[in-house]
Amino acid sequence: MRKHNDKGEVIRYKARFVAQGFTQRFGIDYTDTYSPVMDATSFRWLIHFTIQRSLHMRLMDVVTTYLYGDLDKDIYMKIPEELCKSMQLGKFLNPSIKLCKSLYGLKQAGRMWYQHLSQYLLSHGFKNDDICPCIFIKHYLKEFVIIAIYVDDLNIIGTSNAIEDVVAMLRCQFEMKDLGLTTFCLGLQIEHLSNGILLHQSSYIHKILKRFSMDQAHSIRTPMVVRSLDPSRDPFRPRSSNESALGPQYPYMVVVGALMYLANCTRPDISFAVNLLARYSHDPTRRHWIGIKQIFRYLRGTQDMGLFFTNDSMHGQLTGYSDVGFLSDPHVGRSQTGYVFLVGGTTISWRSTKQTLAATSSNHAEILALHEASRECLWLQRLIGHIESSCGFIGPSLPTVIYEDNYACINQFKKGFIKGDRIKHISPKFFFTRELNDNYINIQPIQSSKNLADIFTKSLPASKHWLNIPSLGLRRLSELMS
Repeated sequence: MRKHNDKGEVIRYKARFVAQGFTQRFGIDYTDTYSPVMDATSFRWLIHFTIQRSLHMRLMDVVTTYLYGDLDKDIYMKIPEELCKSMQLGKFLNPSIKLCKSLYGLKQAGRMWYQHLSQYLLSHGFKNDDICPCIFIKHYLKEFVIIAIYVDDLNIIGTSNAIEDVVAMLRCQFEMKDLGLTTFCLGLQIEHLSNGILLHQSSYIHKILKRFSMDQAHSIRTPMVVRSLDPSRDPFRPRSSNESALGPQYPYMVVVGALMYLANCTRPDISFAVNLLARYSHDPTRRHWIGIKQIFRYLRGTQDMGLFFTNDSMHGQLTGYSDVGFLSDPHVGRSQTGYVFLVGGTTISWRSTKQTLAATSSNHAEILALHEASRECLWLQRLIGHIESSCGFIGPSLPTVIYEDNYACINQFKKGFIKGDRIKHISPKFFFTRELNDNYINIQPIQSSKNLADIFTKSLPASKHWLNIPSLGLRRLSELMS
């Protein structure tokens, strides 16, 4: 196995003794295998928290991670033939060994490692909460430190003295590699600039463009052409009976998976296009493949674009936008939910997804979209509140403003559920947002042209598309460096 750095250069060669986990049997050799990892939304907010509070960020890597976890089952493994010869075990019939640690390849290895690390951190005064199980916080006097865990990568954020103490504590228990200031993690590049932090994936974009032979393509201004309102002329309609599906030489599902990672981490501007094209992964046509190539051409011209977290702490309030594309998918009669949440003027959470219910009106569709946005808002409030209070920052608990461009929808949530002919068929559970009004959220009207969630509900022309880009906190590295 070859270990590479962020530039693709080989650092060292290594070999691993791996168990054949595919032979394990549920209930005998393993039970639970789930192991949590830090989600992208939490990581983006932690970057904002770092720049807002002028904190330090450091990346540590645990060597031979899974070998630290203690197994919860008795597991025996055959010894490889060559190892038997070197250990002179030929006199035994089918020699085997009992595993005491969670060897690489076992189904529960990741879970055992997380439990071992979690117990060690909790025993040393760290706090943890189920709302963010991979974030551990320790606060004492005026110092505090946050450890964000993604398997064996530990992002340590906090004051300088507290970080040094925690690094020394971790090295007493684990073999660690100190990677210094966090600049590259899980395909995410973190540029520390004088006026903020830029989170981007230019290296990852270059890699996938080259992998799919699009690194020399001409760039375009939008990730998707404006779709026709006529279902028969929609370039991204389902495959008709007289069309042929793409052959196996087109890696459609592989490409969609690569683009989804990009859309979920640093590029909200391609979320709608990726979500739309991902629906046809089971039966794509030439038209859908052209749509994929259009996204690549857009990325070719915006390769160094990412989310910029400014050090201006004057605008640290969480703000949300909710919108819907009514009958965005006319082929099945479904609308498109879109919402986005910003903090400090930069996007930290967003979603573009097709609604599972058939909305009978635009008002009905807006209610469904606002319901999803309010659920995300409540989780973000709890996440932010837990981290800030655990670090000793207790500020005023203000309701989050969510902007909505449907006035009928706003009135129904502010005045309460009133049974009428137009809304009596809507399930009362979707009016859960009304219970949060005033205390947790504050729904405010906004013009449709100023609703930032519009980019998540439909394909926009270039002028409108680029009008939303700076408002979402997307900036280009070349612009920030100039």
